[in-house]
Amino acid sequence: MNKTEHKQTMDHLPVVIIGAGPIGLAAAAHLADRQIEFLLLESGSQIGHHVAEWGHVRLFSPWQYNVDAIAARLLSSRGWEAPEPDELPTGEELRDRYLLPLSRLPGIQSQILLNTKVIAVSKKDTDKMKSANRDLLPFEIYAEAKGELKRFEARAVIDASGTWGNSNPLYASGVWTSEEYSAGERIFYGIPDLRGKDKSRYLNKRTAVVGGGHSAINTLLELADLKESDPATEIVWIMRKNKVEDAYGGEEQDQLAARGELGARIHHLVDAGQIEVVTPFRIREVKLQDEKMTISGLHHQSLLDIRDIDRVIVNAGSRPDISFLSELRLSLDQATESVAALAPLIDPNVHSCGTVRPHGENELRHIDKGFYIVGMKSYGRAPTFLMTTGYEQVRSVVAYLAGDYEAAKRVELKLPETGVCSIRNTTANPAGTSCTTSAAVPTESNSCCASESIPVRKNDKNC
Repeated sequence: MNKTEHKQTMDHLPVVIIGAGPIGLAAAAHLADRQIEFLLLESGSQIGHHVAEWGHVRLFSPWQYNVDAIAARLLSSRGWEAPEPDELPTGEELRDRYLLPLSRLPGIQSQILLNTKVIAVSKKDTDKMKSANRDLLPFEIYAEAKGELKRFEARAVIDASGTWGNSNPLYASGVWTSEEYSAGERIFYGIPDLRGKDKSRYLNKRTAVVGGGHSAINTLLELADLKESDPATEIVWIMRKNKVEDAYGGEEQDQLAARGELGARIHHLVDAGQIEVVTPFRIREVKLQDEKMTISGLHHQSLLDIRDIDRVIVNAGSRPDISFLSELRLSLDQATESVAALAPLIDPNVHSCGTVRPHGENELRHIDKGFYIVGMKSYGRAPTFLMTTGYEQVRSVVAYLAGDYEAAKRVELKLPETGVCSIRNTTANPAGTSCTTSAAVPTESNSCCASESIPVRKNDKNC
C-alpha cells in the first residue's frame, strides 16, 4: 500500500476518543466543529462518570478555566447560557451545567457510546513487535459492551480516560499489598462526602489523612468541620514532605483565590493544634487489630507507630492505567509515566509547581503516529493539572488531524500563577523565571507555574 492509497483508506475512518469527561468531550466538540468523523467510547453508564463520583466537591478553578472555548461557542449557538466566569462550580454543577448539555449537541450525542469499556488498542492485525507498514495501518480498538466484544477501526486515537479511580497506595514504596487490601472499607481512596452520606463514618473517629496536596487539604478542612461539631473527632495528617509549611502553597499570593485560601485555612488549623501533623513519614506497614489500625513507618530516620486509627483517607495522587495500551509503541517517561516530552517540565522531583509550559500536538506524539494521550493522563503520576491545559491539548491535536498545522503549533493558553514555584528544590529567582511572568501571556518556553484542577470544599463561605 502506497501513501496515497493509505490516505484514502484512512480518511473514511473515524477518530476514536476514549473517555467522556471534560477533556474527551472537548475533543469531540473540536472534531465536530471541524466536521471530522469520530466516536466517543465511555466505560461508565453516564456522561462524566468520574466527575459524578466527586460531584459533592467544589473546584478551586472558576468557570473561566473549566469550559472549552469551542465547546462554549457550539453550546451558545443552541441557546446555552454560560455560567458566571468567576463562580466556582461543584463537580455536580460542572456536569449538569456544562458536560451534559455539551454531550447532547447534534453531531456529538449520536457519536457517544456509553457502557463501552476499552480493553485494548493495537494496530490492525499487527502486534507491538511488527514494524513493516506499521504507520500505514489503522488502529483497532477492542471494547466490551454489555458482555459483548466490539471492535472499532480508527485513523487516530485520543485517550482522555484520565487517572481518577487509579489511586496510589498507602505505602511509600508505591506497592499494593494484601495488608492494605485487608483493611477494606476502613480505607477510602479519594474525596469522601463528609457533609453528606459519608459523615457518620468519620464523626467521633480518629482519622488519618495521607497526602500533601490540595485534595488532602480539602479533606482535612471538611474533617475539621466535623471536629467542630464533635470535639471527639481526631485528625492525623500524614505526609512525606520535609515540613508542613511545604504544603501550604502560595496562600495569598496564589492567583486562584480559592486555592490560596486552602493553604491559609489549613495553616491556621495546624497552628491552632486542631490537626496532628506527622511529617516526613514514609509508611511501611498497616496492621489491623481489634478494629483499630496501626500505621508504621519511618519518621526522621526513626521507626514510628501511629496507633488507634479508625479510618484512613488516601489522597496520595493517582497513576495512569496503561495496561490496555500494551500493544502500542508509546513514548512514556519511566519515572512519571507521563508523555515523555512533558516529563522534564512536570516532574515534582524538579519542579514544585509541577506544571508544563503551554504545549500541544508536537509534545503529545507517541511512536505510533496518530495516538495521543491527553488530559490528566498525559501527566502520568505528576500531581498537578489544570483543565484548561487539557483543552489546549485537544485543540492542537484536532487541528493537526484536520491538516491545520499552523493552528496546531499556535499557543492559545492562559494560566493563573500559583504564587509559589521552585526548581531543583531551590526557590526560583523572580527575575529569571517565568513564575513571575504575567499569567495573561504564559508563552515562555520555561513556564512552570499553574495548578491542578482538583476540588475544594463545597459550601465554603470563602469560596
